[in-house]
Amino acid sequence: MSEQQENKGVEWLSQLIALQGLSADVSAQTVADEAGESSCWLTIDHSDLSQPQMEMLLGPKGAVLDAIQYLANTILNLGQSAEQQQAYTVELDGYRQRRQAELKSLADNAAEQAKATGEEYEISGLSSAERRQVHTFLKPYEELETFSRGKEPDRRLVVRLVE
Repeated sequence: MSEQQENKGVEWLSQLIALQGLSADVSAQTVADEAGESSCWLTIDHSDLSQPQMEMLLGPKGAVLDAIQYLANTILNLGQSAEQQQAYTVELDGYRQRRQAELKSLADNAAEQAKATGEEYEISGLSSAERRQVHTFLKPYEELETFSRGKEPDRRLVVRLVE
């Protein structure tokens, strides 16, 4: 990831926060995930935000933060070739890190259940970004396959043994 992409992300998110009438610094850091893919983590410094302001930015079950992250990925990658596109993760008060640990645990449990029972294991209540993360977490399990089933808002991730 280029420093220019990081700076573009910081500038965009800072402007979005300011448009909401809030004051918070944003920093960027390139992070590699378990699959070796790098993403730019845009971290909102919450030290100058009140609890209600943080709750507003987070939203119920992280829905507002997810929407901000979706916008970041869409807008910041506009006009970029596939090779130049960058994944952006928007972090606030450790929410993404905590949620990532929860999703990893959920993925590991689903893998164990599918292997132990031989039956499909469905996970519901995940955003599209969270489903993508669980797919990534389960890639190393060669004996398992994952796919999504259903339509939003009832889309579910399915984990099962490879047939």
